[in-house]
Amino acid sequence: MTALDQTPTDTRPGILICAWDAGETGWDPVEDLSGEPWSPDGARTVPIASAEPDDLASTLSTRLADFRCRALLLVGRTRKAEGFRLQMRAENRSADGAHRLDDIGPSVARATAPVGDMVRALQEAGLTADATSDAEEDAGSYLLYRVLTSLPDGSDTPAIGLLRAPEDQSDDMVRKAVKAAAQAIARHLAPLPRSRAI
Repeated sequence: MTALDQTPTDTRPGILICAWDAGETGWDPVEDLSGEPWSPDGARTVPIASAEPDDLASTLSTRLADFRCRALLLVGRTRKAEGFRLQMRAENRSADGAHRLDDIGPSVARATAPVGDMVRALQEAGLTADATSDAEEDAGSYLLYRVLTSLPDGSDTPAIGLLRAPEDQSDDMVRKAVKAAAQAIARHLAPLPRSRAI
C-alpha cells in the first residue's frame, strides 16, 4: 500500500519528495515505528526512492501525471554554498553536463514551487538559506529540467522545486530543512476535489 492508496476520503494533495542520490541519508520520511511517512499540514508526503537519473525522471513524471500528486521536492547537496539553497532553474544539459539534453527544448526551465516562501520558511526555522539561479551540473539539475519540460501545457501546473543542503550539513538539519520547505509548498496547495480524492 502506498501513500496514494490510503483512504477514499483523503482530500490532501500529495507531495513527492525524492533524494536523488542513493547515498543521501539526510532525508528519511519515516520517523517512528508506525512506518508512516511524515507529512506537512494539509498534504501527504509520497517518498520516491533514488534511481538512475533517466529512470528516476520517468518515474517522477509519471507520478506527477496523477492529479493527486500536486508537488515535487527534489533533495540533494550543493558544492557551491555553505547554506541551504533553493535552485530556481535548470539548464538544458545532459546528466553529465557535457552537452545539450534536447536540441529543440528550451535553454532553461524554471522551478514552479513557491521559492520565496520556501526560503523564508527555512530562515524562520533557524537555517541559513537563499535562492539561486545558479544550476549545478549534476543529477539534481538534470532531473529538475527533465521533469519541468515533461509537464503538459495547462494552468494546473504542479509545484516543483529543488532543495540543496551543504555537503557537510548533518542529517538532522537536512530533515529540518526538508520539512520546512515541504510545509511551505503545502500552504499553496488546495485540497483535492472529492471526486478525485483517494
